[in-house]
Amino acid sequence: MDIRPPCIVLTGPTAVGKTELSIRLAKALNGSVISADSVQIYKRMDIGSAKIMPPEMQGIPHYLVDELEPDDEFNVCIFQQMAKSAMQKIYSEGRLPIITGGTGFYIQALLKDIDFSESEGARVWRAELEDLARSKGPYVLHAMLREVDPVSAAEIHPQNVRRVIRAIEFYRETGTPISEHNKKARAKESPYDYVYYVLTDDRKLLYERIDRRVDDMIERGLTKEVTALKDEGLTADMQSMKALGYREYFPYFEGRITLEEVTERIKLDTRHFAKRQLTWFKREKNVIWIDRQKYKTDDDILTFMIERWKNRKDYL
Repeated sequence: MDIRPPCIVLTGPTAVGKTELSIRLAKALNGSVISADSVQIYKRMDIGSAKIMPPEMQGIPHYLVDELEPDDEFNVCIFQQMAKSAMQKIYSEGRLPIITGGTGFYIQALLKDIDFSESEGARVWRAELEDLARSKGPYVLHAMLREVDPVSAAEIHPQNVRRVIRAIEFYRETGTPISEHNKKARAKESPYDYVYYVLTDDRKLLYERIDRRVDDMIERGLTKEVTALKDEGLTADMQSMKALGYREYFPYFEGRITLEEVTERIKLDTRHFAKRQLTWFKREKNVIWIDRQKYKTDDDILTFMIERWKNRKDYL
C-alpha cells in the first residue's frame, strides 16, 4: 500500500489553458491549487502574469498567488518552502494538492524534494558575476554559461540572470554542469504519490493563442500596470521586473522603442519561453502528455485526467 501523500501536477506551456482545467479538476477531486509560477506570487502584477483572479477561482482555495510584494525575493528555495507549507495545510483540510503552473524547475524541486542547503550558502563568485551582468549585459553572462553547460543555456533565458548565475556557480563549485545535476534529480524517487500531466497543443495554434493573449493583455491595461510598478520605484534589475511582459517595457520607458515594438517583443519572448518550457517537460520522467488535438472538448480531457488519477496504481 502506497502511504506517500498524494498530489497532482498540471503543467504545460504558457497560454495552453491550464488554469481553467485546474479549477475543474479541483472541483471534481476536492482539490486546492498551488501555483507553480514565478510571477503570480507577486501582488499588483496581475495582467502581465495572466494571474487567476478571485472570481475565476470559483471558491477553490489557491496558494502562492498574491502573497509577496514585487520587491521581495522569490526563488526556487522559497517556492519549495512555501509550497510544502501549503501542502500541509491542504492535507490537514482533507483536500488534494493540485500543483498548476509552467515553471518546471519549481515543480521538479517540489516533487523530488531537492535539497538546496549546500547550494544556498555564500558564493565567492556571485558579486563578480552580478557586476559582469550589470557592466557587460546579461548576454555576455549567458555566453559564459553556454561554454560550460550548453544544455542549461538552451533552457534558461539570458534575462534570467539569477538562474544563469546559479548555473555558472554550480559548475565552478562542482566541475559538473547543473544540467547533469537536474538529470539525476529527475531520476530521484519522489516522496509523493503523484500524477504529472503536461497539457500541450499544436505549435501553430499555441503561438496564435499566445499572440491573442498578449493583445488582450495590452487592451486590458498592461502598459498602465507596468507603468504603475515603475512609478512605485521598481527597476529593470529587480527580479520581478525581469519577468515576461514586464522587462520588455523598460526600453520603452527609456524612449528606445515604441509601444508597438513592446507588444511584438512580448509575443516573441513568450513564444520562445513556451518552446523552452516544452524542452524542459520532455526531459521529465513519468510524464503524461495530453495533446489537445486528440480530444474533442475539455470535458474529454477532464474525464481522462480523472480516470487516469483514480486508476494510477494500474499503471505502476
